Amino acid sequence: NNKAAEITGFAREEVMGQNLVEVYITDEFKSPVRDVFNNALRGKEEANFEFPLFTKDQKRVEVLLNATTRRDVKGQIVGVIGVGQDITERKQAELERARVAKELQTFIDTANAPIFGIDEWGQVNEWNNKAAEITGYSRDEVIGQNLVNVYITEEYRASVKEVLDNALKGREAANFEFPLFTKDQRRVDVLLNAT
Repeated sequence: NNKAAEITGFAREEVMGQNLVEVYITDEFKSPVRDVFNNALRGKEEANFEFPLFTKDQKRVEVLLNATTRRDVKGQIVGVIGVGQDITERKQAELERARVAKELQTFIDTANAPIFGIDEWGQVNEWNNKAAEITGYSRDEVIGQNLVNVYITEEYRASVKEVLDNALKGREAANFEFPLFTKDQRRVDVLLNAT
């Protein structure tokens, strides 16, 4: 159709009669795309299959394909209708988000200050290398544990919980000081900025 011609750069006359998989699909995706079409020819339709397609000028386009069985008036299978959607921009945005997330995770992990995070139930969901170094507790040991109940001394639990609860509601706190006990029971005074 016109949209396929617009996306790929190939005119209808150039593609009619050509083997779609052999001519227009990259080697690494020929087998899975062939399987999708063969399955549709047997009546097993496929939705949301992603693969790359190269345009006439060799630009890579990411395609989301739905392969539907085409039947005649008697219900006999006569072919496949492939409905593709150009998702190149979406895929690029996903890759950029993943890159930024990895960069942020690296920043958190290598920061020269202890950084931890909690979820809405107060369970630890982030614990950087510096937090592990200072406390002696590895990331694996603390993830999923209740920060306040497990790692904060009893006399500070209520105040630390209040600061953290407020931060979860969007009310930040700066320079809140409290003691934290390390794995070997040393007291470490921590200055907390909760956001």
